[in-house]
Amino acid sequence: MPSIVVLFNLQDEAAKASYETWAKTTDVPTVKGLGSIDDFRVYRMNEVMGTGEKPPYQYCEIVEVNDMAKFGEEISTETMQKVAAEFQEFADNPMFIVSDHFA
Repeated sequence: MPSIVVLFNLQDEAAKASYETWAKTTDVPTVKGLGSIDDFRVYRMNEVMGTGEKPPYQYCEIVEVNDMAKFGEEISTETMQKVAAEFQEFADNPMFIVSDHFA
């Protein structure tokens, strides 16, 4: 089963509270409502373990997809296009990585 890992920083640090509220109220429930999604979680990245340093990314999203073809169809809808556009207003050059489970 594939997963999509999204690593990103916010465009504006002042938007942190707005982004996190939007993620909880709009992004996560909308994406979790798609038939092609088994789970969707957003993580705030705190520090690089053992160093106390800040990680290179502020956030990580993990989207567990059960059907990539169906996911492609679902993200083309007007609702998902609106959510994606809103995400792009918050995220600075997000990296989308397709992965699969092996263990």
